Amino acid sequence: MPPTPEADPRPLTDEPLGIDLLNTRWIDGTGRHDLLDSLDGLAAWLAGPLVSRALGGVPAPADHDTLRHLLQARAALDEAVADPRHPDAGAVEALNAVLAHGRRGLLLRPDGPDTYVEVEDPSWLPAWRAAEDYLRLLAERPERIRACGNPECILHFYDVSKNGTRRWCSMAGCGNRAKAQRHYARQRKA
Repeated sequence: MPPTPEADPRPLTDEPLGIDLLNTRWIDGTGRHDLLDSLDGLAAWLAGPLVSRALGGVPAPADHDTLRHLLQARAALDEAVADPRHPDAGAVEALNAVLAHGRRGLLLRPDGPDTYVEVEDPSWLPAWRAAEDYLRLLAERPERIRACGNPECILHFYDVSKNGTRRWCSMAGCGNRAKAQRHYARQRKA
């Protein structure tokens, strides 16, 4: 029986697909978590609206192959996000290894030009789309791909703020904690 998607428990879920895949790991007051540590977590991630839109309504199997491919893509993105502007050779090779399992094609439809995605196996589609999305972010604004400013947080975000100065994965979480720590430090000095 296939796993059933449960509610997505992650604290940050509205990032672009490539960043969203990175954010399937997080730390909170109860410890470290990994949404992709089970097929149930995979099913929850695949059922999310962001992933559903990115896959264009094509269902991806919530099976061990899809999970293995997503973990490979996440590891490659982990390497690449360390220095988005100048990824090292290992990061380039790892991300290209994921991208090698699919391609984007062009075609003409009666209503105009269109594109399609073709992967060698449906279990590669989510991983390939996440890697492709990361390339889109690199082409747009690589300097806006950032890690949260909280050194104890492992989440990433794509800064879409007008002035490009976002520092925290969330003002409600890490941003407020940083403000509270600064306030406490000022109070202790006084």
